[in-house]
Amino acid sequence: MDHQTLHDHIKHEHGLSAFSTYLKEFIYGGNDGIVTTFAVVAGFSGANLGEHALNFSIVTVLLFGLANLFADGAAMGLGNYLSLRSEKKLYANFYAKEYAETQKSFNFEYDETVLLFQENGFSEEDAKSLTQIVSKNTDFWVKFMVQHECNMNEPDDNPFYCGLATFGSFVFFGIIPLIPYFFTINTQSTFIYSSFFTAGALSLLGIFRAYTTKDSYIIAIGETLLIGGTAATLAYVVGALFK
Repeated sequence: MDHQTLHDHIKHEHGLSAFSTYLKEFIYGGNDGIVTTFAVVAGFSGANLGEHALNFSIVTVLLFGLANLFADGAAMGLGNYLSLRSEKKLYANFYAKEYAETQKSFNFEYDETVLLFQENGFSEEDAKSLTQIVSKNTDFWVKFMVQHECNMNEPDDNPFYCGLATFGSFVFFGIIPLIPYFFTINTQSTFIYSSFFTAGALSLLGIFRAYTTKDSYIIAIGETLLIGGTAATLAYVVGALFK
C-alpha cells in the first residue's frame, strides 16, 4: 500500500468530523445552557406559587432568562478560550524546558528515555533500540518526554473555535426552555410547556452525544435528563423557598 493511499485512509476512516472535534464543547455548553436557563424559569415559577407568590410577569422571566443566557454563554465561551490558551502556554513552557535538556544533557535524557520505555514493558535491549531511533527526531523525542515525564499531551484544539463552539451550543440549546414564554401570558401554564421543551432539548443533546460517541441512545438520553432534571428541581425548590 503506497503512502498516499495510507494517508487517505487515515484521513477518511479515522479523521474526526467538526462536531466530533468539538464534542466536549457542544455537550458541556449545551447542557449548561439548558440547565442554567431553565433554572431561571424554574426559580421564577417556584416563587410564583401559593398565597405569598411574588407574581413575576412573563416579561420579567424573559428579561432575566435572556440576560442570563447571553451573559453566561459569553462567560463560558471566553472562559474556555482562556483556559485552552493557558494550557497551550503551559505545554509550550514544558516543551522548551525539555528541549533545552536534550541539548544540554543529551546522555542524561537518553538514559531517562531508556528507563521510560522499560517502565512501559520493553526489555532493556528493546528500550535502548527504541531510544536510539526516537532520539534522532528531536521534536518527537521532546514531545515524548513531555508526555511521559510531565503527563501532558500536546493540546491541538483551537482556543477560538472551542470558545465559539461553547458559546454557540450554550445559546442554541439554552434558548429552548424560553421559547414558550414568547407566545403566552400565563406564567404557570407556560412553565409546564417550558418543562417539556427542556426535556426535549436535553433529549436532543443526548441523541447528539450518542450519535457521535456511538454510545447507547437510552443511556445517553437518560443521563442527560437525570443531570438536567436534578439541577432544575433544585432551582424550583430554591425559588419556592424564597417567595
